[in-house]
Amino acid sequence: MAWEVAAIVLSLGLLMALAYRGLPVIVFAPLCATLAVVLSGASALPSYTESFMTGAADYIKTFFPIFLLGAIFGTLMETSGAAASIASGIARVLGPRHAIIAIVLACAVLTYGGVSLFVVAFAVYPFGASLFRAANIPKRLLPATIALGAFTFTMDALPGTPQIQNLIPTRFFGTTIYAAPVVGLIGAAIVLVGGLAWLQFRRARALAAGEGYGADHRNEPQAEATDLPRLSLAILPLVVVLATNFVLNRSAFSIASWYTEARLRTEFPTLNIRTAAATWSLIVALLAGIVFLLAIHRRHLKGRFTPSLTLATSGALMAIFNTASEVGFGHVIKSLPGFQVIRGWVTGLSPHVLISEAISVNVLAGMTGSASGGLSIALEVMGRHYLDLAKAQGISPDLLHRIASMASGGMDTLPHNGAVITLLTIAGLTHRRSYPDIFAITLIKTAAVFALAVASS
Repeated sequence: MAWEVAAIVLSLGLLMALAYRGLPVIVFAPLCATLAVVLSGASALPSYTESFMTGAADYIKTFFPIFLLGAIFGTLMETSGAAASIASGIARVLGPRHAIIAIVLACAVLTYGGVSLFVVAFAVYPFGASLFRAANIPKRLLPATIALGAFTFTMDALPGTPQIQNLIPTRFFGTTIYAAPVVGLIGAAIVLVGGLAWLQFRRARALAAGEGYGADHRNEPQAEATDLPRLSLAILPLVVVLATNFVLNRSAFSIASWYTEARLRTEFPTLNIRTAAATWSLIVALLAGIVFLLAIHRRHLKGRFTPSLTLATSGALMAIFNTASEVGFGHVIKSLPGFQVIRGWVTGLSPHVLISEAISVNVLAGMTGSASGGLSIALEVMGRHYLDLAKAQGISPDLLHRIASMASGGMDTLPHNGAVITLLTIAGLTHRRSYPDIFAITLIKTAAVFALAVASS
């Protein structure tokens, strides 16, 4: 059995190393899964066609509309200048003196409004660099500042956030994206305060050492765009997405009541309405946001709509197939004999289901370098086990949802994480210069998750 365990560890480690080097997960996830299968003595080709592809296809079937609509919404927010207008407006109100918190809030507003993390990084960077230069804050701190606002509490902690990391657990636990709101708000506050404290501490140390913004930086932003939508109009599409999603989840107009149970049982006998409703509501909310955005920003989108749609579609396809490949990898791994040993080890680290869940999600998110990928693998493999264990321990599925979602955004931001690599590329900075502060934010987020898991157990 030791050899079967080693086969899984080797394949996971190889996948992490290949992802770190920037090689496509779409290609190498099935190859690494096949390696684990062969070393475990199982059947390679049936494992690929019947296990890997089934897991990947199920994920695409469930989440492709969210990836596609989210990419379109985010790209149109950037192309129309609405995202830049929001970032610029917040920066203008708070000024260079509060540059760090201004950038964090700008990223947080956009992310919580449904704009993808990658789009947020592109949209906020020019204003962040200008603010940091005006305040003479070292540019090397800018990636960590953007990461705090976009990759942490608004991604998975705040109840109602439309990011995919908050939607995935609904499929496994029958919850909604508003699960465990108090725990989520407390977690968000811990991460926000802790992250800001760290960044201000690092800024003060740099100031004491006489370090300023620096010179000879790469990818310095050009002059900022001036023909931007008014802030009041720019923020409205975000409000539409959030408000529509709330109404369809938490009001008398809940989307779950749109169809009678008898009708659904006849037409779609395998459908779980409680699980599907969370996805349906987000689909309608994003559609509403896109239509509203097109209506009020048509002047700024004139001549840009078609290329924006093409860019968004390409990005959505790449993103979902990357994640689906990681899910397919997990689908294969869970079928191997060595996985039973690994699952026993992970779940045996703590008798408390929330702590055990936080460990497994963190480990897998860290190894794959993907919050959504690690979360999907962990819940695909052990979601049912955690749900049964939670019922036995009297713990709400809502808590399972919130801890799993927040844990996915913990150690996922290791150096090989795609969002981290993209962020550093946008800023023209290296891992050596800027990653230590991103890692500090990662540690704060991870510590907050485990503190909440312990407190809630």
